[in-house]
Amino acid sequence: MSSRAPEEPTEIQPPEIPAHDPDDPVENAVIARLAGNWHRRAAVKREEPHLADLFELARDDYPEKILPFRDHPTFRALSPEDRARLLSWAWISYNRTTVLLEGQIVNPAFQLGLDGKFPQPVGELMQRSLAQAMVDEQYHTLMHLNASAVTRRMRKEAFADTALPKPLVVREHEARLASCADERERRLTTLAFATVAEISINAYLNLIAEDTEIQPVNSATVRIHNRDEYCHASICAVLAEQVHHALGDAERRFFLDSLVAGLEAFVGNDFRAWHRIMAETGIRGGHEMLDDIQHAGGRRRLVQDFSGLRKLVESLDAVDDVDFDWSRSVTDSDALSPTR
Repeated sequence: MSSRAPEEPTEIQPPEIPAHDPDDPVENAVIARLAGNWHRRAAVKREEPHLADLFELARDDYPEKILPFRDHPTFRALSPEDRARLLSWAWISYNRTTVLLEGQIVNPAFQLGLDGKFPQPVGELMQRSLAQAMVDEQYHTLMHLNASAVTRRMRKEAFADTALPKPLVVREHEARLASCADERERRLTTLAFATVAEISINAYLNLIAEDTEIQPVNSATVRIHNRDEYCHASICAVLAEQVHHALGDAERRFFLDSLVAGLEAFVGNDFRAWHRIMAETGIRGGHEMLDDIQHAGGRRRLVQDFSGLRKLVESLDAVDDVDFDWSRSVTDSDALSPTR
């Protein structure tokens, strides 16, 4: 184990608003809507940039190729209308997961760093990086709320995301917090879950951001989000290294175990959410289809490219101390689900 404390980032400068391509009209509309909302107040009603004007009704809202049941006979036999509704629900569920993950895990972890609640206090540069990243995350929340709202309006369906259970990663985070012995363990748990999310999310986001066949408003929203996450991954990695360096042996063990717990939760297929979606849509045979997939060999983990987290664990000199099957760490769109 190295005794030298990790250095703070020297080039991490998260943008104050998400970066975007000025030549892309859809991305410009997403950003314009965000920026415009800041100087308005509820009592003032003004026309906003119309994401709806760029919404293409004939396009799917979510990539079919990353549904965990895309090859199941029940799904293949669905009418175009039922198939499209499931894809819209997948998009709504993805947005809800993103909003709750950012608000209940990631930003709280960043705030703990700003408040000096970890064993290793952060310096001025890291403070600024964390504060800027928190602004980014709030923008991401607004982007995904806007994207769900325009989906509801254009599809003319409620798609009530409040009908969905809390996402798997949020439920597991809460369960882990409840089992902690003290506040110090709770803080390390939140940092571990946030680190997993920020370092591992890009491989998943890429599958939506780079899909040219789905709804352009949706892919543009994820594409803008994704650019920030590459920077946030670096911030989280440095913060995790600094904290880990300051821990004693027992707390290092706890932190590593929490990283594994966060990773298992982050990559797991959330069948509870999918069962709720089947209940909402009334898809005949939908629950049985999910049972088939859930109990099929090789379908219990949402496989992603974990190279970023593996690199972090290597930097902590802790690969042998982490109980995780890295051999399955490949990017495999066949196993991805919209609810993480």
